[in-house]
Amino acid sequence: MRIDAHHHLWNYTPQDYGWIDDRMKVLRRDFTPADLAIEMASACVDASIAVQARQTLEETYWLLDLAEASPIIRGVTGWAPIADDNFAATLDQLRQKPLLKGLRHVVQAEPDGFLDAPAVNRGITALRDTGLVYEILIFARQLPEAIRFVDRHPDQIFVLDHIAKPDIAGDSFAAWDAPFRELARRDNVSCKLSGMVTEADWQAWTPASLTPYFETALEAFGPSRLMAGSDWPVINVACSYVRWWQTISEWLVPLSPTDRQAIEAGTAARIYKIPLDSASKKETR
Repeated sequence: MRIDAHHHLWNYTPQDYGWIDDRMKVLRRDFTPADLAIEMASACVDASIAVQARQTLEETYWLLDLAEASPIIRGVTGWAPIADDNFAATLDQLRQKPLLKGLRHVVQAEPDGFLDAPAVNRGITALRDTGLVYEILIFARQLPEAIRFVDRHPDQIFVLDHIAKPDIAGDSFAAWDAPFRELARRDNVSCKLSGMVTEADWQAWTPASLTPYFETALEAFGPSRLMAGSDWPVINVACSYVRWWQTISEWLVPLSPTDRQAIEAGTAARIYKIPLDSASKKETR
């Protein structure tokens, strides 16, 4: 089984997706569950986790509605106003949706110190007993801040998105390596193998150019805390869906069948509570 642990869906408008600039104009259209199903079938991917791309509750509920209607979307990482005073009440409402698996904020776009804010940490404390994942979307330079953040919440399940977005195009491996490994020492953090090609040279990247980052992630987190994701459709600016899954498959060749299955499905299934042996989507937290 293969699980795509990270993709997006949207109905495109310039107002809602202003971050899609002229270099990314291939993304200036709708991306629907029907589009996703075609891509997943082409790469023999069986199930997926949809992840927020807008910071609105409206989008979170829209993704949950899509997931409920789809046989392939097994869960949603949405957005909620985690720092708001009324977050607990919002969370209670969201938790009525069993396909909500986690929450995320676009921390990479926030000023330094966002994860140190008392209101944000109060919100994370409210998540602790819910079984919901909190996904960390940061640039590599924010890793020290993320380490402090995770250390305040040893009982919370965290997932690091896109291996912390190292500047691969700028050959900044050394600046990313040590703090990435340090974060990986926290057993309550897992990591997504995703979003790598878009941090590399979009035209010139090769699997070999990304291999040092994969090997570091594998060594630091181990197969039991790594999961594969596509970051579709954002990946389309640099790579096709099929090519990304082929790249992952090539990297996994030397691993045992057990370790390959962990990265391709098992870790995501465990973290997001997706049954591997059933088509049922009624698994609850």
